[in-house]
Amino acid sequence: MTNRIQLGVAAALILAIAPAVALSQTAAKAPAKAAPAKSAWKAPRLSDGRPDIGGFWENSTMTPLERQTKFGDRRAYTEDEVRQVEGDTAVRNKRINAPTDPKVQENWAKLAKGPDTLDECRGGSTGVACGYNAGWTDPGDHFMRVGGEARTSLITYPANGRVPAPKAGAPRAGRGPVAVEEGEGISPPVPARGGGGRGGGGGGGGQYANPEDVGLAMRCIMSFGRSTGPIMLSQLYNNNYQFVQGKDTVAIWVEMVHDVRIVRINGKHRTDGVRPYYGDSIGHYEGDTLVVETTNFPASTNLNGSSANLTMIEKFRRVGPNRLLYQFEARDPTMWDQPWGGEYEFQRSTGVYEYACHEGNYALEGVLAGARAADKAASQPKAAAR
Repeated sequence: MTNRIQLGVAAALILAIAPAVALSQTAAKAPAKAAPAKSAWKAPRLSDGRPDIGGFWENSTMTPLERQTKFGDRRAYTEDEVRQVEGDTAVRNKRINAPTDPKVQENWAKLAKGPDTLDECRGGSTGVACGYNAGWTDPGDHFMRVGGEARTSLITYPANGRVPAPKAGAPRAGRGPVAVEEGEGISPPVPARGGGGRGGGGGGGGQYANPEDVGLAMRCIMSFGRSTGPIMLSQLYNNNYQFVQGKDTVAIWVEMVHDVRIVRINGKHRTDGVRPYYGDSIGHYEGDTLVVETTNFPASTNLNGSSANLTMIEKFRRVGPNRLLYQFEARDPTMWDQPWGGEYEFQRSTGVYEYACHEGNYALEGVLAGARAADKAASQPKAAAR
């Protein structure tokens, strides 16, 4: 699990070391006010004239990637809806972050309905859906604002805010990385990258038979969901980033599993057939905006089944002292009839913190032990039928 401690880490290669400042994970983070539409504020620039997008940013939010179908083409929540949901979230957080009643602690295993039925999650989940209680998570307690507008989804086109249906015969991902629950309530997506989340399991064959068959996230090779991007998505925790700009490179350092995505400025896409986990990112500056094109994705980090022919376009632009507009677009003419995409705004953070993915983690050991037990059982001769 996460250990929140102050540290300094080199972002990557030619990039500078930047210190991180300790921050309480459970502290409420009110969204910073977006820059007015017509403001005298100007985006800062580095000494060589490039726009300055560096520093620490975070993107935790309750807004899902895909819009719930009940909202139709409605892009934003009403002010009444925002006050209701965010207000209820603040009340719930205050309650579950308060000291646990001593009587509950003393009788934890004897509770009439069992401890797993308690509402201990910041996302409001109970039972087995609550993998971590509130003290360990930071999923976001506010809707994502863009220009001050509270969005119902990160996707803005097509108009319904959802990923278009794939073409007939197009490949499908076993576990779609942008799937969103259709139930009541509003919660962020919990995408899967290559299958097999941190706590997932089930031995005895299939994708959990051997270490090489288990998803990249459970093996702590790269971040869960699509934290690293593209698309850069909010997760259950560890939603901080550091952007460091070098002369020919931009590094995006992700708190989750400490992935680092390298964007080569004014470079050319590789032609050697190698497909990096995060794809091959080439960037250039257009005025105040960093534009990044990423191709050469491997199948293990597909986007809803799209990888070999996937092109992702991302744009990063400062729109206020503490706001960074992030826009994304997915293109694959073999998968979808049209491009689709959206936007959100990062807000300033105070640091990136240690993520000790394998420290005290026994999930993979247990999964593989179960697989070996199943192998042993399958090898035993079956008892003769009477």
